[in-house]
Amino acid sequence: PTILAAAGLATPDHMDGRSFLDLASGKQDAKSWRPGLLYEYYWEWNFPHTPTMFAWRTDQYKFITYLGIWDIDELYDLENDPHETNNLIRDPAHRETVQRMRRALYDELQATGGMQIPLGEKRGDGANLRRITGAEAADFPPHVMRKKDRNE
Repeated sequence: PTILAAAGLATPDHMDGRSFLDLASGKQDAKSWRPGLLYEYYWEWNFPHTPTMFAWRTDQYKFITYLGIWDIDELYDLENDPHETNNLIRDPAHRETVQRMRRALYDELQATGGMQIPLGEKRGDGANLRRITGAEAADFPPHVMRKKDRNE
């Protein structure tokens, strides 16, 4: 879209993205051009331990949510923690920020057709071989463990 805009041409409806020509030329500021950045990664056969994930990043915060077995969301304050060492997702002081970031993420996914997960064709067994001498599975964090089984 940027190259088409520079050439004075309209962007076709089927093309993703939008021109950043006004942003690059200083006619528009970054915050009005885009309030946040959407990141999408979809699970792949070749990388079976990397789940589908989505993130919404603003100037100050990054919110990450995972679909699959790694269900612990993340929130980082990028201004005060640029190396993302302190996950604020369970911090009560950031509850409203989590809700706002989650809503912005899903609003953007809805607006861009991202609520439909793409499916790729499986062409083999995938990369699922494991070493017999490999590491054992890690323990689950205590906050995801039930106190009692349902049958007890």
